[in-house]
Amino acid sequence: MASDHVDVLVVGAGLSGVGAACHLRRDRPDTTYAVLEARGAIGGTWDLFRYPGIRSDSDMFTLGYSFKPWTDPKAIADGDSIRDYVRETAREYGVEEHIRFHHRVVRAEWDSVTARWTVHVHRDDTDEAVALTCSFLHTCSGYYRYDAGYTPEFPGLDRYTGQLVHPQHWPEQLDVAGKRVVVIGSGATAVTLVPALAERAAHVTMLQRSPTYVISLPSRDVVADTLRRWLPEKAVYPVVRWKNVLLGTANFQLSRRAPKLVKSFLRRAAKGRLPAGYDVDRHFSPRYDPWDQRLCVVPDGDLFDAVTAGRASVVTDTIDTFTPHGIRLSSGEELPADVVVSATGLNLLALGGMRLVVDGVDVDLARTVAYKGMMLSGVPNFAMTIGYTNASWTLKADLVATYVNRLLRHLDDTGQQIVTPVAPADAARVPLIDLKSGYVLRSVDALPKQGARAPWRLHQNYARDVILMKHGRLVDEGVRFSRATGSAASADTRTAGAPVA
Repeated sequence: MASDHVDVLVVGAGLSGVGAACHLRRDRPDTTYAVLEARGAIGGTWDLFRYPGIRSDSDMFTLGYSFKPWTDPKAIADGDSIRDYVRETAREYGVEEHIRFHHRVVRAEWDSVTARWTVHVHRDDTDEAVALTCSFLHTCSGYYRYDAGYTPEFPGLDRYTGQLVHPQHWPEQLDVAGKRVVVIGSGATAVTLVPALAERAAHVTMLQRSPTYVISLPSRDVVADTLRRWLPEKAVYPVVRWKNVLLGTANFQLSRRAPKLVKSFLRRAAKGRLPAGYDVDRHFSPRYDPWDQRLCVVPDGDLFDAVTAGRASVVTDTIDTFTPHGIRLSSGEELPADVVVSATGLNLLALGGMRLVVDGVDVDLARTVAYKGMMLSGVPNFAMTIGYTNASWTLKADLVATYVNRLLRHLDDTGQQIVTPVAPADAARVPLIDLKSGYVLRSVDALPKQGARAPWRLHQNYARDVILMKHGRLVDEGVRFSRATGSAASADTRTAGAPVA
């Protein structure tokens, strides 16, 4: 069994993990680090998902890294472009040479005597067990399973003679030319797939149990295109980034405070892109309020255009049973289908499925409380990256990486070795992910919780979090600083808090 040590171990070589490593290289060039990646490539989600039309559902001025301007003309980018951007960033900052591919983390064990993590890894390429040690563990593995998406139990599926596929594992050779396709689902993946498949298929039907809010946005940013005529890219990027952050925040806040107004706007916008007489209320007017689930963005109205042109249609109904040649609905209608795409969501998996052990005791994630949305009560020298649910993932990822570097600097400056979040004394707990999407509700009870107020509450407000995480205090009631128990130094008495949960 091999063993080696680094200051910081980053788990995941996707958008977040590469970003975290780059922040280390930029801010702490003398810090040793390694990046563990379970798969064989850089890119995470953007390398795994290869279904037709895959793209961002956020603008790239906010999904891109704060330190590397997005220069592509399209603000809503395709998956290949995003993957290339992540890989280019990794090369530019020398991160590639620090990535260990096919290293799947099984468990991580913290020892307070030595103030170190021992991280147990399975090498999927050689079937070896490997152990590494680190002083700080930073997981950037997202919150869903990479090996399998969610597919419900479909009645009568065994009788179906066509092909059933899940977008998470799209068959490379699948050709839908001239075929009748049914896409089950109404989320971001479905609204992306339908217009892309409709370019070649005989017809595509989006079968949804209930509608989702869909909004059309330009694929190019007019302000960015205008500013690029006069200013260098490094000047344009932060201006457009903050413009989009503030517009997104305003949209979210208005949705929370005046949901009926936003509902009405979204309905009118959809109606304006669809044929006269189209049943907007049935197919594009959800029962829930905007931002109870993420809004689905369609660039340049491509979904609406496909429906208007007759190349695609939307059916709102439930499945009675699969038949040999399609799907029979509860209404009695049968949808013929040569190919059925189950765009039915993801399976959540916290921390990539790894076990956390602190001083010999397994950590029950469901009983931990998140500190500033990035650390867990009772778990020392540990951070996790979970992005915003109402904005671009990378906005939060950049802040977490910046905060980790601030913590590391504070430990160096004060002679401390350990930072441990302390659970709030009050009993108030709410889900860490504040969405009502099916994939969240299925597994939310197994995830860490939030407290009722800062610093145990995630604000979902980037501007506010910039102040908190880039410039806010590092020493507060939510954390305890200390040295290894094998050391003569005692805990930092400047920090107070309730007993660790």
